[in-house]
Amino acid sequence: MTRIYLDNAATTAVRPEALDAMLPFLRQSYANPSSPHSSGQAVRRAIDQAREQTAAALGAKPAEIVFTGGGSEADNLAIFGIMDARAEKGRGFITCAIEHHAVLHAADALRRRGDDVTVLPVDAEGKVDPQTLRDALDDKTVLVSIMHANNEVGTIQDVRELASIAHERGALFHTDAIQTAGHVKVDVSDLGIDALSLSAHKFEGPKGVGALYVKRGTRVRPRVVGGGQEFGKRAGTENVAGIVALATAFELAVREIDVEAPRIAALRDRFVDAICGKIDETALNGSRGTRLPNNASIRFDGTDASGVMIALDLAGVEVSTGSACTSGSLEPSHVLTAIGLPAEKARGTVRFSLGRTSTDAEIDAVIGVLPAIVEKLRGVAASTFAQPLTVR
Repeated sequence: MTRIYLDNAATTAVRPEALDAMLPFLRQSYANPSSPHSSGQAVRRAIDQAREQTAAALGAKPAEIVFTGGGSEADNLAIFGIMDARAEKGRGFITCAIEHHAVLHAADALRRRGDDVTVLPVDAEGKVDPQTLRDALDDKTVLVSIMHANNEVGTIQDVRELASIAHERGALFHTDAIQTAGHVKVDVSDLGIDALSLSAHKFEGPKGVGALYVKRGTRVRPRVVGGGQEFGKRAGTENVAGIVALATAFELAVREIDVEAPRIAALRDRFVDAICGKIDETALNGSRGTRLPNNASIRFDGTDASGVMIALDLAGVEVSTGSACTSGSLEPSHVLTAIGLPAEKARGTVRFSLGRTSTDAEIDAVIGVLPAIVEKLRGVAASTFAQPLTVR
């Protein structure tokens, strides 16, 4: 069976060019980049080139790029690093209700240590109202962290406006761009931000490597101490193969955005229109207009998303649900709850996320099997609830 992969928001396959870029540093070019000999310095130059490539793709300077072990580490370095480095200003931190857990759990840790944490609500599309941010800010707010685009429903925030509002009160602004980098144009100067996180495996690079953009002059206290790697912001011998592959994949993804983003968005729109047209009581979550080109978060009323996901998997289609399993019981996603969906609608949400290799034929195949799957599951649910209750 040829399988159809529509879970690219979770991770992507490593593209051939990125894999080819990795291999020399897993074979012959294995020296430590901190070593002073010729082999070590050749590896150091490869890291320097990767830093230049990554910076250019973001509209940044090479010295503003810190390589990390992934997106969650980049988020944590930005949040704790900036909060700790600017403690003299205050202890205020602001984020929003639909952030990735890497940010929300960091906020919980800040709260436990006594920092003043504010979590902003979002509207039905998943957007932060700029006025709510303006109202939450005060002179002791150190950092605002609001994601560029949501990983579940795909809504893109107006980060430029939100960052400008934060700066008016002297706060710095970090954005988790893990879902947007490589998929939409991301220019740090245009966004006007102070820090930005990205992760290679979201744009066809390898897992376990990410990067944090830190605007020149922004103080960041390291979370990992030891040697002086990454300008003293992140100690540890560098993951050279991963870093080189990240830069290769990112450079290619950014180069292809003008062609790939509209192609994928059109494919996504055709899929959403077909599914919502063929299946009653079905709707798209998040913003229709300002969303990631590859994301389709669709709720099927009267179903359980896990059942849809399992049935699709058996049919050779790989997707993810909009719900998380917590303590053995299916709980609604915090994102879907935050945008106002009642539990029964949240539990019927499935996330379809397309990628560079997604094709019209694959989308046609999913459109062909999904209506019957939803109809069958709704029929099973209806017959189950229609059974008379027997008291013993």
